[in-house]
Amino acid sequence: MSQQSESSKPGRAFPTILLALLVLAGIAGAVWFLRLRPQTSAEIPTAKFTDRTSESGIKFTHFNGATGEKLLPETMGGGVAFLDFDNDGAQDLLFINSSGWPWQTANRKADATMKLYRNDGPGKFTDVTAGSGLDVSFYGMGVAVGDYDNDGRPDVFITAVGGNRLFHNLGNGKFADVTAESGVGGSPALWSTSAAFIDYNNDGRLDLFVCNYVQWSRELDLKVNFTFDGSTRAYGPPKNFEGSFPLLYHNDGQGKFSDVSAAAGVQVREPATGRPLAKALGVAPVDLDNDGWIDLVVANDTVQNFVFRNQHDGTFKEIGARSGIAYDAYGVARGAMGIDSARFRNDSALGIAIGNFANEPNALYVSQNAALIFADEAVTAGVGPASRQLLKFGLFFFDYDLDGRPDVLTANGHIEENIALYQPGQSYRQPAQLFWNGGAARGAGFVPVPPEKCGGDIFKPIVGRGSAFADIDGDGDPDAVLTQINGPPLLLRNDQTLGHHWLRLKLAGTKSNRDAIGAWVRVRASGRTISQQVMPTKGYLSQSELPLTFGLGQSVNVDSVEITWPGGAVQKAGPLKVDTLNVVTQAP
Repeated sequence: MSQQSESSKPGRAFPTILLALLVLAGIAGAVWFLRLRPQTSAEIPTAKFTDRTSESGIKFTHFNGATGEKLLPETMGGGVAFLDFDNDGAQDLLFINSSGWPWQTANRKADATMKLYRNDGPGKFTDVTAGSGLDVSFYGMGVAVGDYDNDGRPDVFITAVGGNRLFHNLGNGKFADVTAESGVGGSPALWSTSAAFIDYNNDGRLDLFVCNYVQWSRELDLKVNFTFDGSTRAYGPPKNFEGSFPLLYHNDGQGKFSDVSAAAGVQVREPATGRPLAKALGVAPVDLDNDGWIDLVVANDTVQNFVFRNQHDGTFKEIGARSGIAYDAYGVARGAMGIDSARFRNDSALGIAIGNFANEPNALYVSQNAALIFADEAVTAGVGPASRQLLKFGLFFFDYDLDGRPDVLTANGHIEENIALYQPGQSYRQPAQLFWNGGAARGAGFVPVPPEKCGGDIFKPIVGRGSAFADIDGDGDPDAVLTQINGPPLLLRNDQTLGHHWLRLKLAGTKSNRDAIGAWVRVRASGRTISQQVMPTKGYLSQSELPLTFGLGQSVNVDSVEITWPGGAVQKAGPLKVDTLNVVTQAP
């Protein structure tokens, strides 16, 4: 009988085989990771952002009224809007402020009002709040901008804790509070967050969608009494508060709106209890299926995200789970904050990006071949793992280097001042994160931009919340503003000098709403197509400029421009001038 060698005996062979399998698994895992990791063969361009807050004349400081009770709304506000309120072609700024609480006798700053700044160009701002009608104090959260009466002047809707407000633009820098007569104030018991003017039924008038967060009161908050250590009160998650319903207001004309939320199908209930499910912080209005009708993607905090598909009859059907956007890849709801959409690959694929809570990566749901089916490609696209540690609020797509590919910027900051005591590695103030879109065809995907490529100002740690972009100085590239809790904003001028060309378009609807909100524009240049939707509602609580900027890279002209107006009418535009603003009016 022959003897077995030591290595061939079953008891000795198993560890060897196991080791071999582990090595093979490690190699396979490494290959898998390398395939998922964005390749950086394309070089990140140098495009510096410069903090111009003080030099520009912006002296706003957000105020949240906190006195130590640790009430949840104190850490959630800070919306901002770029808008051209005086129609002079320069993008102005509106900062949303909160206030002291009504039960307080102290800490009720008299100047804690909204702040309106006129852009006097280039990049110089003047405080014109006093006497504007926006010089009012209430516990503001977010803002939506839209010309709801088609008179050519942008109006302002401000969400709040304790009742929302609508301000009609009278011209000459004056706004009138028309909340009562318009019917959009909502209940004083509501805590509203993001909002959007949309024309959901394509009748040419802007309707209004309003996100509501949780059912909240001071008494409930104190009763929840969230702590990290069992004794010290802290700001906590919304899990112990009941959800709410979003609101949908139909524009009836003549300055009147009707609440059609229930009939329209945007009130989602928990299956087991029948209670309101939404804990909504952000909304991305976008035509998901190219049928000419605006759909709504709602970012919910700790509960499933919603996808409201427009049924063309004044109603919506919620298809979040079926579409793949409701949860992460494991069927788990995340803490979703800011949200935006874009055709970031310059093809037919639509991306829905969502900024999530700390220790949860950004989501990037991308449309697949099947209609209305999305998959989270944040890892393969490059915006996932690098974002995990940060707590993301404001988020938007914008083409900061004008190469024709939309990039991503997030504003970040924790909700608890003392988080570093309880979670090592976390911080209250956090830097923004900028992702450069190197292009899928070039194998780069999104790549985090380091300070040496864009300067250190954009990464100044703040308690980031709202964010928006606009060309504040008329040089064609998008500048940005980030807001923070209980602090000044960051107004960041884009000082890139890459020599890239650009095309700016402002649309004026005639049959559609005057702002052309919801229109899609497709620009063909040098063999590629760049598509953008007219939609100022982006990110968290905020609004970006209405005109569209198309980066053209080295292209000195465009081959064609096609506009699909709300309702589906298609119009060719041209000839158009590069490196300037073009105004296109809807054909009769």
